[in-house]
Amino acid sequence: MRITDVRAIQPVAPNSPNDWRTSLGQILVAVDTDAGLTGYGVGGGGLAGVHVVATVLRDLLLERDPDPVEQLWDQMYAHTLAFGQKGIAIMAISGVDLALWDLRGKACDTPVAGLLGGRTDLEIPTYTTLWDDPTDAQLDQHRAFKMHLERCTGEDPVAAVVTAVRRARERLGAEHQLMIDAWMRWDLETALAVEQAIRGSAVEWIEEPLPADDLQGYRQLQNQASIPIAGGEHEFTAAGFRPLIDERLHDILQPDVCWCGGLTQLVQIYESALAAGLRVCPHRGAELWGLHAVAALDPQPLAESGRPWMTWVGGQPPIQDGVIRLTDRPGFGAVIDEDNLPAVSGSC
Repeated sequence: MRITDVRAIQPVAPNSPNDWRTSLGQILVAVDTDAGLTGYGVGGGGLAGVHVVATVLRDLLLERDPDPVEQLWDQMYAHTLAFGQKGIAIMAISGVDLALWDLRGKACDTPVAGLLGGRTDLEIPTYTTLWDDPTDAQLDQHRAFKMHLERCTGEDPVAAVVTAVRRARERLGAEHQLMIDAWMRWDLETALAVEQAIRGSAVEWIEEPLPADDLQGYRQLQNQASIPIAGGEHEFTAAGFRPLIDERLHDILQPDVCWCGGLTQLVQIYESALAAGLRVCPHRGAELWGLHAVAALDPQPLAESGRPWMTWVGGQPPIQDGVIRLTDRPGFGAVIDEDNLPAVSGSC
């Protein structure tokens, strides 16, 4: 089997957020073969990511055997080293890598979870991410919630966060798990003050309290915090995660498979983190692209709800009563109707 084309487009659904999550957001990558099989993956970087796929990665992969996915990842990384390593180039590689894994599963008529040594018949616990208080319907559907609290600002942001956490805990009751996300908006002083003030609120973790590159801040925070610290959503490649793991700067690592370098890198991150006794909870892990790894590799599986605006990805299993189940379709099980993609741009 040989690769005959590598295509990338940016589908934009009507309800896609009017911010960087769309302008630099999800791209769809398709890898076609002479066997009539097409693998699909989702990367990032918007039209810039599409450009990387179309002008650099496609030429590298044409007429190649798609099976040695890990070797192809190394070659794509080396081919973009001068302008890559992190950011948009790696986000583009992520989509191609996922398409190659999808193709590998389809060629073997096996779900990706099976390729990783896992099963598809598991009930995987989930949590949903919110920017507002949960509705009654959400309380009935989900067992765990993560609240975005970076908007808690003003003269006393610590007090605003504490008030929001206490209100959320009262709303959720003791039977629901609660996590909070600061989206890199606090400084060390604020993070320490929040952490100390909410210790009695049964918060499972504080996510990205500091900017992703503030490693010294995370060292100090880990020395003083008793609530687990989560992060890594905005980190790239297994090499990029190495200091986070080696220095144990996060208790929970949250790589995004569509950004961090694809499944090839997520597998390596899992291996290193688990060897160090750290937990992995992939960003948007309930989406098909990360869910197979969660099902196959994770001793404490917990899958985060996905991007609701990506309705053009068919085959996504629903979250029901706080759990999600994979299907037994080969590859990632995604169903892509290329003839009816919403408002695509940058088609190649």
